[in-house]
Amino acid sequence: MADRTDNLTSGNLLGIPETRLPDDFVDVQVAEELADGEPREVVAAHLDSPLAWATLAEDALSDGDLITAYACARTGYHRGLDALRRNGWRGQGPIPASHVPNRGVLRALALLGETSRRLGDQPEADRITDFLREADPSLLD
Repeated sequence: MADRTDNLTSGNLLGIPETRLPDDFVDVQVAEELADGEPREVVAAHLDSPLAWATLAEDALSDGDLITAYACARTGYHRGLDALRRNGWRGQGPIPASHVPNRGVLRALALLGETSRRLGDQPEADRITDFLREADPSLLD
């Protein structure tokens, strides 16, 4: 049986293995394209990218368009859940932000929590906070 004591130091007392998206996950390429490209064009080319949707959500939020920000964040969140599930996630456990391909999913998740809070949906914002705490507690520091 595998030694699970490494999880004790990370706060993962259940021994649930981390979920790490593959090193070639779409968000790695999208991050490069967003550096020079128009976010809407990047999203159109990569509809499955949580990072692309999170970027659109951030842009909409900075423009004061809370409803569009919420819709983009929710889309990124759902695309991220799909990717996590395809890579072994079973609805709980660590999703470390230190692993670069995971960051777009976590960014979309955080934006969904923020837009939910701003729209007055505190139960959803609280659920997202709990999700982030389980995924990677360092995100809430």
